[in-house]
Amino acid sequence: MARAFRRRTSSHTVTGVSRLGIRASDVVATAAVIAAVELNVVVGGGPGAVPLNAQAYVIGALISLPILVRRRWPLPVLCTTFVVMILFYWLARRNISPAPVMCLPVYEAAVSGALAWAIALPSVIMTAGVIAVAATGGEKLVVLAANFLPSVVVFVLAVALGEVVRSRRALAAETAVRLRLASEERESEAARRVAEERLRIARELHDTVAHSMATITVQASSALLDAPPGPVREALGSIRLTSKDALAEMRSVLGQLRGSGPASIEEQGLARLDSLREAVTAAGSPVEVTVSGERVPLPAPVDHTAYRILQESLTNVLRHAPAGACAQVTLRYLADALVITVTNEGDQSPLSAGSGNGIKGMTERAVAIGGSLDAGRVATGGFRVTATLPLETVAP
Repeated sequence: MARAFRRRTSSHTVTGVSRLGIRASDVVATAAVIAAVELNVVVGGGPGAVPLNAQAYVIGALISLPILVRRRWPLPVLCTTFVVMILFYWLARRNISPAPVMCLPVYEAAVSGALAWAIALPSVIMTAGVIAVAATGGEKLVVLAANFLPSVVVFVLAVALGEVVRSRRALAAETAVRLRLASEERESEAARRVAEERLRIARELHDTVAHSMATITVQASSALLDAPPGPVREALGSIRLTSKDALAEMRSVLGQLRGSGPASIEEQGLARLDSLREAVTAAGSPVEVTVSGERVPLPAPVDHTAYRILQESLTNVLRHAPAGACAQVTLRYLADALVITVTNEGDQSPLSAGSGNGIKGMTERAVAIGGSLDAGRVATGGFRVTATLPLETVAP
């Protein structure tokens, strides 16, 4: 119980000290000031001085205690020490210098910006002291100047040092604000340039690719009107559907680039795999899809990436594999990842080995969500793309 009481007492003491803003350095500084004041009490006799006894020592220590909280209340502590010194000279006079008691409060007041008070109060008390000593002691002017000059120098140094520290802190704060504003301005300028570049890309895509896709759709639709039933009509129908889908996706991308379109990519996922398989099959490369493992809902970024990798891989089959080459698509749902494998038969042109942007783009998509992609020729001929995508996306 005694230990618990000591812990509670210590906790209350620490909390009270922290609320007052008292540091260990403040305690050391106050102890040094008390020692200097007591030394002044010992040697500070003179006409009208109270006897040097225990009471004089106690009063000398008490008038120094406000220094403990000078950091938290700089101006009030300066005013308090000023009043305390006046009362000391009036009620319990010993001829001591006010510099030990007031120098630190003067410094803190100057640091806090109360420069006028830091100059005025020491000036008043020093002037009053000179007048009082001259009136009661009859000392010569030279002697008075010699006695009071050290205290004057201490006060001048305290004010000057406090003002220098305040100026440096103000300069540091102003510099920090300027750096922050400059950083915000750079970020704003970078965002503006990104927005302008997005608009430029959107315009270029609209004027070139989107226009071309719209033309293909219209021409395929016109050709379908006169095409007889058979492979040609089916091919034209496939071209029309593929170009319409591509045009719709292009418009969605353009809207996102301009900031006016939906940011959702939910409809760009594996739900469209059947349509993609049918389109590639109709274009001349049969596609077989195999799914293993328990199918689980995929995060939108993973779903979108998986579809784009499949789309690019099957497009490469159409572009680079021999005509009529079959493509096998395997989706393996693991505990923490989705593994996509696309393999086609027959040798492919060198472009399929990764010299173009298709493989690079698929790899970048996989890495962006924390996955990986491997692509290359297989020993039995053909080409294989294997992508491993995590079921939980990583933070960018």
